[in-house]
Parts: sequence; C-alpha cells; structure tokens
Amino acid sequence: MAEHHFACRLRWTGAAEGPTRDYATFSREYEVLSEGKPPLVCSSAPAFKGDASKLNPEDLLVSALAGCHMLTYLALCARAGIEVVAYEDQASGRMTMKDGRMRFTEVTLAPAVRIAGGDLEAAHALHEKAHEQCFIANSVNFPVLAMPTVERA
Repeated sequence: MAEHHFACRLRWTGAAEGPTRDYATFSREYEVLSEGKPPLVCSSAPAFKGDASKLNPEDLLVSALAGCHMLTYLALCARAGIEVVAYEDQASGRMTMKDGRMRFTEVTLAPAVRIAGGDLEAAHALHEKAHEQCFIANSVNFPVLAMPTVERA
C-alpha cells in the first residue's frame, strides 16, 4: 500500500504584537505554510478570543471533511459516467463537552449536486461510497453525516 506524507510549517505571527502576558489580550494570529502554496493566515475562533475575519482550526477541519467528500464523490461520478455540473456543500460541525473535554462530536455535510447526465439514483448512492472512501472522514473519531441532495440540471 502506498504511503503519503504531508507537511506544513506553522508560525505564530501574533508574537509581533507582544508576548502571552494576558490570556484575554494576546494575539491568536498565525500562518500555515506549505511548500509551493500561498500561506493561510489564521486565528482562533471568536469564542476563544480569536479574529472572526480569519480561518480557524475548527473551520479548517470542517472544510477538510467537506472537501475530501466532494473530491472523492466527483472522482466516483467521473468513473461511473455521471456528469456533475454543480456541487455545493453547506457543512457544519458541532463541538461540545464530552468526557470532560471540548471536542467535535459531529460534522454534517449537506452537498447539493446537479447532474447533466447519468443515473440519478446512482449519483445519490455514490455519496455513501464517497463517505466510506474519504481519507479525512476515516481519520476522525466522531460521526460525519452526509445529507445530500441530487437533481438534474
């Protein structure tokens, strides 16, 4: 079986605004660098004193699950001769206290797909197969629910 490696460099850019003297006021800004790609400027979520205008780790986890599902689904459709012409997802994640720790307890994907050609029932069924094959969904310890809709263009 193939092995794949992924790497990034994370750098706390908020240090330029001062050290972590006070929990309420230190900057949560950081950047994520991956070779050959533009940097991501991130922060913590507003609930954790972060900048609401920037991506946060929770956003990135939900988007990684949605993106992985979409890319897996599109590949399966292409192989099955189903012509997808539009795909949009309104994904959401829920974090709560569980076993004394704050954690994700569920992510719900809500892909809305339009197809121009191919079997409508098969296009709907491929969402389950995409979920089974999604690398990211297979790597988390909480349920990832898919609530897809598929229609003809």
